[in-house]
Amino acid sequence: MDHREYCDALEIEINRFAEVLETASLDAAVPGCPDWSVRDLALHLGTVHRWAENLVANVAPHYRSPTSMGFTSEPVSRTWICEGGAQLLATLRAGDPNEPMWAWGADQHLGWWSRRQLHETLVHRMDLEAACGASSDVPTEIAADAIDEFLVNLKCAEAFSPQVRELRGAGEVLQIHATDANESWSIRFIAEGFEVTEDVIPGEAAFSGPAVALLLVLYRRLTLAATVVTVTGRQELADFWLAHSALE
Repeated sequence: MDHREYCDALEIEINRFAEVLETASLDAAVPGCPDWSVRDLALHLGTVHRWAENLVANVAPHYRSPTSMGFTSEPVSRTWICEGGAQLLATLRAGDPNEPMWAWGADQHLGWWSRRQLHETLVHRMDLEAACGASSDVPTEIAADAIDEFLVNLKCAEAFSPQVRELRGAGEVLQIHATDANESWSIRFIAEGFEVTEDVIPGEAAFSGPAVALLLVLYRRLTLAATVVTVTGRQELADFWLAHSALE
């Protein structure tokens, strides 16, 4: 997918989140986000959209916190989500994806943000649907891309997710197979951290399952027992990854 396609897919996700939010109970608990209500979830996503839009609009050369941008706290609603999402989309679409700028991930260009915001919104749309007791429909290719984006950027999350710094080892390899997307990734644990490649490397353990189910497990929204994802090989290596790989 390219920048334009990411923006188009992001627009779909923003609209879907807003549509579900309109009839959701703002006080309902969000199963995948402990201690969050639907109100908290929507406030988070709407704020992230506005934060990202501000960074992209200014082609920010370095990190700026959302609090430094002076956003007002407004009651969350479908309208509020749509307004922030529409401005984010307009700014992303007007930008040059090859323009250098700050990003917390591996790719320091404006185009990084369209992909990141797509998958941020996608995962939180699924969170919202889970809070409403609804099932989530995600195209296989989008779910597989979300897994790839998660793995590519995870090492950079060490700055704000201390547990990621513990993902080290002595050459062990963990494989991830999206069975319906014909996509695979290999994670090698080394003394300095971990490396991710799309090469299939024989390993000590592997996750296998449909891309959407894998995505929910990797984001720790569902346990292995609650999905059709299977683990072969060393269960403790798979558990080690899940215990230390959260984006938080």
